[in-house]
Amino acid sequence: MAFPPLNEQMDIIRRGTVEIISEEELEHKIKHSCNTGKPLTVKQGFDPTAPDLHLGHTVSLQKLHDFQALGHKVVFLVGDFTGMIGDPSGRTETRKRMTREEVLKNAETYKEQVFKILDRDLTVVDFNSRWLASLGVEGVLHLCGLYTVARMLERDDFAMRYSEGKPISILEFLYPLFQGYDSVALRSDVELGGTDQKFNLLVGRELQRHWKQEPQVVVTMPLLVGPDGVHKMSKSLDNYIGITDPAREMYGKIMSIPDELIYTYFELVSAVPLDSLKEIKAQLESASANARDMKHELALVVTALYHGDQAAAQAREHFERVFVRKDKPEQVPEFRFPASGEPVWLAGLLREMGLVKSSSEANRLICQGAVFVNDQRVRDTDHKLEPQGEAFLRVGKRRFARVIFVKR
Repeated sequence: MAFPPLNEQMDIIRRGTVEIISEEELEHKIKHSCNTGKPLTVKQGFDPTAPDLHLGHTVSLQKLHDFQALGHKVVFLVGDFTGMIGDPSGRTETRKRMTREEVLKNAETYKEQVFKILDRDLTVVDFNSRWLASLGVEGVLHLCGLYTVARMLERDDFAMRYSEGKPISILEFLYPLFQGYDSVALRSDVELGGTDQKFNLLVGRELQRHWKQEPQVVVTMPLLVGPDGVHKMSKSLDNYIGITDPAREMYGKIMSIPDELIYTYFELVSAVPLDSLKEIKAQLESASANARDMKHELALVVTALYHGDQAAAQAREHFERVFVRKDKPEQVPEFRFPASGEPVWLAGLLREMGLVKSSSEANRLICQGAVFVNDQRVRDTDHKLEPQGEAFLRVGKRRFARVIFVKR
């Protein structure tokens, strides 16, 4: 097949990357691909440790899509075997092990979600249990003999935990070896991963050399900062934007990111073409650029990517009406309670209605001034509602509910 010219491919591949090890090797591989008409095998593994993906996961998925659009073979590797170990990258303690049933259940959800970005017909979905489950004790011993404890402790996270006297299980040492062996089994030309995966990706290169294969090129992608503007996007930190979030919620969360992240999000998660990206950068660097308008454009583009143009437009209209003009949303969940008895504790009510996960979260948000009753800010964590009439509740900028106390 015909591939785009080398320079065009390299420009697209470089977009948003942190490091390519090495560019010279990648150019060599692409030249060979162009000369032979044989696409590169580009893979990334995803351990299905949670049921849903967020925009942080899509950074590398977008890069896989770039390779796919250039004509190369993309392997979306489900780590159904490694997922039962748990990737220790960036961890300060040992992960809780997952059962095979949990991993497989999450894997099915992953397979559906990734095709919001990748082309279903052009993507190879594979499972690393296909080769890792049959390694056997002898195969595992052979892998273990290829790396020393000293080499494993070169990893920053392992070194930190070791120096602090925190436990590191032997099982965790196996994880980089198993991930590296994935590259051997697939004979991958390129492997993608976040910057926290660099050690594991380099292990793949070493193992491929051992098996007399040409080592894969490693492409690392940045870890996307969440809407809080501080920490890596993470469900555990509740600073994530899920790709299955409703359109209105996704739009609102994107509008909440700090201005300094606008270009980063455009570059890493929006999928706008390179030419458009250059124009966006120029506009943001211009003194006349309006950050709020640029953020609206970003929210519209990203929301449309996962929900379609119409839903994205409706999400924008909703945001303007509720958060700019301060109108109440048209559709608000209603909860009915008996109009009798003692006053109702607000924090417990918010938890019961699902507006917060716990009473402690409700108390924290009340202390932060993020809870309103009938448009009046509540500051008292012991605040109680009289069980009569109606009350309009708001938590933060995007969570609403109406309480109706019904006489019986």
